Amino acid sequence: MAIAQLSDALIDQIAAGEVVERPASVAKELIENALDAGARRIEIATAAGGKSLLRVTDDGSGIEADELPLAVRRHCTSKLSGGLDAIETLGFRGEALPSIGSVARLTVKSRAAGAAEAFEIAVDGGRSSGPRPAALSRGTMVEVRDLFHAVPARLKFLKSDRAEGAAITEMVRRLAIAFPAVRFELAGPDRTTTVFEAVDGRDSLRRIEAVVGKDFGANAIAIAAEREGVQLDGFAGLPTFHRGNALAQYVYVNGRPVRDRLILSALRGAYADVMARDRHPVAVLFLSLDPALVDVNVHPAKADVRFRDPGLVRGLIVGAIRQAFTAAGLRSSTTGASGLMDRFRPEAAPQAAPRRFDGFAPGGFAAPGQESYSAAASPYRPLQEDPERPAAPVNGDVRAEVSDAAEAEAGAERRYPLGAARAQLHGNFIVAETEDGMVIVDQHAAHERLVYEALKTALHGKTLASQLLLIPEIVDLPEDDAERLAEHAEPLGQLGLALERFGPGAVAVRETPAILGQVDCRRLILDIADELADLGTAGTLKSRIDHVAATIACHGSVRAGRALRPEEMSALLRDMEATPGSGQCNHGRPTFIALKLADIEKMFGRR
Repeated sequence: MAIAQLSDALIDQIAAGEVVERPASVAKELIENALDAGARRIEIATAAGGKSLLRVTDDGSGIEADELPLAVRRHCTSKLSGGLDAIETLGFRGEALPSIGSVARLTVKSRAAGAAEAFEIAVDGGRSSGPRPAALSRGTMVEVRDLFHAVPARLKFLKSDRAEGAAITEMVRRLAIAFPAVRFELAGPDRTTTVFEAVDGRDSLRRIEAVVGKDFGANAIAIAAEREGVQLDGFAGLPTFHRGNALAQYVYVNGRPVRDRLILSALRGAYADVMARDRHPVAVLFLSLDPALVDVNVHPAKADVRFRDPGLVRGLIVGAIRQAFTAAGLRSSTTGASGLMDRFRPEAAPQAAPRRFDGFAPGGFAAPGQESYSAAASPYRPLQEDPERPAAPVNGDVRAEVSDAAEAEAGAERRYPLGAARAQLHGNFIVAETEDGMVIVDQHAAHERLVYEALKTALHGKTLASQLLLIPEIVDLPEDDAERLAEHAEPLGQLGLALERFGPGAVAVRETPAILGQVDCRRLILDIADELADLGTAGTLKSRIDHVAATIACHGSVRAGRALRPEEMSALLRDMEATPGSGQCNHGRPTFIALKLADIEKMFGRR
């Protein structure tokens, strides 16, 4: 078969297959162009989930009339003056508009800053017409109609209007977080209007709460760290504030929203031993670094990036989040307290049948047939064990029998974060009083965390004990994996795993960590090799050791149902306050719930 030059229209349609996946990808490209143009107000209108109509209007710098024909031609851009090593804009390839125009009906209307009038150009199936004068006050309006009308087969792969519309909404939400100073409005006959008002860039948490949820700010910790020119900022949700999927994880590299596997894996690693495996953290992270240190030109939709030093980025994310959790001390998510308050809401009391009012009785205001109150006859009278003993004065001090020393000690303990232990309920829950409320502690979960942290400190504070294999086990694997394992032999040896090269494409395992007991050496080595190839770290072995420590802690901690003496309860509370990460157990469950006095008073209608 002879080699032939493809037509421009077919070339554009092939490019559209990479860039234009669905209506949401079209909206992403158009909104990114608006942001690159310095827009401060962006309006998005859709119909039929973006299939029949997608319009993006902005108040940016606009496009000159003589540049409009270039704007809809392939590989024409104003954003690569510094080359691929200095990309500081969201878009840079110059493929979006021509690719969209090859599969849809595209109209670009723009008025450059300072221009006397606006102009528009139209592209239908790859054929352009214009530019010609148009009506527009400022900025640019790009309208896309009948997406994929030129390639009907692509329409069959789109989802329902609702699903495509939801994808556009999610894409706008991700961009709205990265640009809090820009006002976004998303409207159309197929949706409820959504508006993200512009906020001061220094108050980005307001925009984040508008996107992620109002309760995120109260359940998140600020992150700020820097290492070797890489800056990390943002907010990480508390380990007890989690979701059932990873949709609430927003990651940005130099302002660009990405779904990079390395970053998401690092985020998961930061929560490794404080969250259940089937739950996902909530986080908004911003990475800022020299554009020359990151390659954004590795994915058609620019959703993935490649870092020159991935180990540095991963270590920064994991270390910064864990350090922030340690510095934050004891914090519990507000969802636990609010859920407890919801369960405490009183049920509606049954109402008695309405009684006919017969008027006031003569000589007083008591209703007819109503008996006067008698303290002696009342079933709610005070109980007295000894009839000869006089009743205590009404205004007497109910704590008169408490010694001054004990009262002073209890008052001092109330000033601790977890307060003073007051009681134990059902042999499992400790009730403590604080200066401004109360705390309920799950004694088994709390002690399990304390034992686990102590075990980790003892295990990783020195070289782990290893068990010598009678016959070294030879593991065959690709040469690249064997070389990477040999390079990491020293840190693996610190964890009790001794290995060495054994000819081409093989390693010999001579010692394994004693705490793991009998272990499948081949499977362990292959897992470590896979992680080294994927992430450049050998955390698999450490995670296995930590899992064993967690199992030991679970079985060796205070069991539910065990009665504790007051001094034991107080000691447990003080140890929790001194132990990082004690706000949740090894399985991610909260170890305590704090209720403020104001919330308790609201439940009883006192506020």
